[in-house]
Amino acid sequence: MIVLLAVILLIGLVSTQIFWVRKAYQLQVRQIDYDITMSLKNVAQQILIHNNDSSLIFDPVEQVSENVFRVRIQESIDPEYLQNILSFEFQNQEINLVYEYSIYDCFNDSVVFTRSVGLGSDSSLSTFNTFDWQKDAHYFGVYFPDKNLAAASGLQFWVLSSFILLIVVVFFTYILWIVLKQKRLSEIKTDFINNMTHELKTPISTISLSSKILLKPGIEKDADRLKNYAAIIDQENDRLQQQVDKVLRIATLEKDRIELAKKSLNIHKVITEATKVFAVNMEEKMGEFKLDLSAKHPQIMADDVHITNLIHNLIDNAIKYTNQSPLVEIKTSNEGKYLKLEIIDNGIGIAKSHMKHIFEKFYRVPTGNVHDVKGFGIGLYYVKRMVEAHKAKMEIISEPGRGSQFIIKFLGS
Repeated sequence: MIVLLAVILLIGLVSTQIFWVRKAYQLQVRQIDYDITMSLKNVAQQILIHNNDSSLIFDPVEQVSENVFRVRIQESIDPEYLQNILSFEFQNQEINLVYEYSIYDCFNDSVVFTRSVGLGSDSSLSTFNTFDWQKDAHYFGVYFPDKNLAAASGLQFWVLSSFILLIVVVFFTYILWIVLKQKRLSEIKTDFINNMTHELKTPISTISLSSKILLKPGIEKDADRLKNYAAIIDQENDRLQQQVDKVLRIATLEKDRIELAKKSLNIHKVITEATKVFAVNMEEKMGEFKLDLSAKHPQIMADDVHITNLIHNLIDNAIKYTNQSPLVEIKTSNEGKYLKLEIIDNGIGIAKSHMKHIFEKFYRVPTGNVHDVKGFGIGLYYVKRMVEAHKAKMEIISEPGRGSQFIIKFLGS
């Protein structure tokens, strides 16, 4: 509602400013037209006096177009004399415009003279060559090519106010963008806190329950049961440690303290070890890995720990985000100086509207209940940072319901 009201307000302000600028421009044009018309009427009157003509010409000046004025006179006139009185009258009215004037002789039905004043030279292509003159009398015409520009130049106040309004609109838009961004970040962080609480609460509850059972009298007599609960505690403790490590890794990235211990790394070995780690998860979901490790040169210069975590994150997502038995294909190949790694899944896919956000910290594609699939929304953020830190290239191909394909190209060693 705030954004809507703000947009309506901004549109109202801009529309009002445009209306008044147009009004001011139209008034400026009318004022210039009036000054020109009065000057030309004075010129026509002086020509009559100069020719000792006592006849009266009613309204001799006609504005035939936006920049062209036509003046009716009784007989032809000397061009130099006409220019002198035009310049004199324009100076009196403070009309400081370049102009072109022409003299029309009705006896010859032709323009007998044309000159540009203020342009430095006579016009070779006169506006009046194709002008529709009335053939009932002599005329002279005056053309002002820069009249509109002069009208616009008289709007300094409105230009300044429009510039200030533009700054206000830009600043206000930026503030709105910041507010919406902060609102969105707040919602994402709230989801992150809720998810993190859920993720940490489950192993803590399991450890607490197992510990209480181990404290019961007589449990030491049942070795199998004792061993089983001890194993549960150990397993949940490892799980808890992994979750804490994820959050700590992101905290480290936030401080831009990415220190890579690069060495020659066999990517095939990392992939094979990763599939072993997730073997139990695959068995639980009746899924499978399909490996096509075809790269003849699998060595890359990379940080062992971070590349392992990167691959783990992508495999973990591929297993979690699917509505069927997961099928994860992992391929490697050599492309020139690059080693190409592809991780393809049969998961739920990613819509285009979410594609640009999936690498943002804490962002999770909405799936209704945020706890349907466990996670913090930091896995792909970490992946992107690691790809950038290793100066690698990444591409994603994904469609909703048709799975996702992550393609990463590392520089070979």
